[in-house]
Amino acid sequence: MTFAHALAPYLDPAAIGIVGGGTLIATVLRTQLGDLGRAVTALPVLLRRPFRADPLLDQIAALGRIAARHGVMTLDRSVIADADVSVAIAAVVDGADAEAVHAIVRQARQARIERHLAAAEVWASAAEVAPAMGMVGTLIGLVKMFVSMNDPSAIGAAMAVALLATLYGALIASLIAMPIAARLRRQARIEAFERLRIETPLAAIAQRELPRHRDQPPLRERSAA
Repeated sequence: MTFAHALAPYLDPAAIGIVGGGTLIATVLRTQLGDLGRAVTALPVLLRRPFRADPLLDQIAALGRIAARHGVMTLDRSVIADADVSVAIAAVVDGADAEAVHAIVRQARQARIERHLAAAEVWASAAEVAPAMGMVGTLIGLVKMFVSMNDPSAIGAAMAVALLATLYGALIASLIAMPIAARLRRQARIEAFERLRIETPLAAIAQRELPRHRDQPPLRERSAA
């Protein structure tokens, strides 16, 4: 017996449509459109290693050496892929002090984590809805079965919908949606902790370069010279 033949009794299009479609509709109705997009685009994160701040710390150290040797204005031409580091360095170039840089990085980190958690909540919502949709499918199957009591050939199909709908709801919740939500939350917690490590080095660059930044002539005067 092949795997397809063994799996065939557990596949019912009607039950799949009720549970899968109902879960999707309910999740869409209770979630903002932006969070739905984040929930889908966050899936590739599950295949990556947990976020580590070490490459960013190395880059920040290199940027600090460049600023110390050539001046803080040279950082404006640096290529920085990470958005949080980029906005912090831009603030340093503009003359922000250490406290301001701390606030900027902290706000960017919090906003990023909130987006990650919002994506996880979408999957948690689907896990909450799926068993209820399974129960709805079960009730529909039972009604169909009672209506078909005079047709023995239709009772089996109705009973299959009733039982498989409950099964599908449990599988979607326990094996798909909830594990995804749990892993996304874990990734978000790890990234929140790791990104906390970059705040102090960025603020240190701002603290060190601020006096030199104030001593430099305005940009218009340097351009005219």
